[in-house]
Amino acid sequence: MADFLGKKYKLDKSDKFDEYMKALGVGLVTRKMGNAVSPTVELVKDGDKYILRTTSTFKNTEITFANGEEIDEETADGRKVKSLLTLDGNKLTQVQKGDKETTIIREWSEDALKTTLTVDDIVCTRDYKLVA
Repeated sequence: MADFLGKKYKLDKSDKFDEYMKALGVGLVTRKMGNAVSPTVELVKDGDKYILRTTSTFKNTEITFANGEEIDEETADGRKVKSLLTLDGNKLTQVQKGDKETTIIREWSEDALKTTLTVDDIVCTRDYKLVA
C-alpha cells in the first residue's frame, strides 16, 4: 500500500464526468469548469489519519480522515455531504451521502490511479497517471 502514498497522479482521461455531475445537480458553469481542468490527486498518511488532496486551477480540496470514519465534507462543487472512507490495500472506497448517494472508488496501481464514480445508474471513470 505504501508505494502510492505521497505520490501525485494527474488526470489523463475522463468518461461521463459531465453526466455524473449533472445527476448530482451541479450547475452548468461549475460543470464546464470541472470538465475543463485536469486535477492532481495525492494521498498522504499523517499519524493515524490520511489526507486526500485534489488540486487544480479551478479548486483545491483536502479531506482528512481515519480509515472507516464518517466525516462531514464539502465537495468541490459546494455540496455538504457525509462521507465514509475505507482504505483496503490499494483501494479507497468513499460513500458520500447528501441529497443523493454517490460512491467513489479509487484504485492505485504501480503508475496509475483509476477512479470510478457512481450515482444512480451513471458510472463515470477518471484515469490518472503518475506524475514523474
